Amino acid sequence: MKEDKITGFRLGADDYLTKPFSIEELLLRIGALLRRSRPVASQPNQHRIGGYVFDYQNLSLQHNGQSETLTQKEADLLRLFCRHMGTALKREEILQQVWGSDDYFLGRSLDVFISRLRKHLRHDPDVEIANLHGVGFKLKVNSEFRIQNSE
Repeated sequence: MKEDKITGFRLGADDYLTKPFSIEELLLRIGALLRRSRPVASQPNQHRIGGYVFDYQNLSLQHNGQSETLTQKEADLLRLFCRHMGTALKREEILQQVWGSDDYFLGRSLDVFISRLRKHLRHDPDVEIANLHGVGFKLKVNSEFRIQNSE
């Protein structure tokens, strides 16, 4: 009924399917919903961070037509931040996922790589890798840009 459709839309629905329906139509509608829910990116493993385009596969970070090449560890670390944008990542968690161990001495390496990533990301004041005292770090994008990734 019309009232049911209106109520559904008001509660957050963005589509509906009436009976009887074909399985083909259902699958096409599900496919359309999945396409709409995925962030837009031009290539797999490519992330948009504020004004930057990070291509993990090619280890590149582009900004205003300029491209910088990252080391594999820098790219691994930045990809981890991209996957958890806006979320606090504990030092131990980062060390375990990027270095495979949370050894104390690797923590010094983590600090060096954070510093290097900050230098790479310095051209956009809206992009920040924030220290969370006693916890770890968080990648923040403070503008209308949000991170987009294709994974």
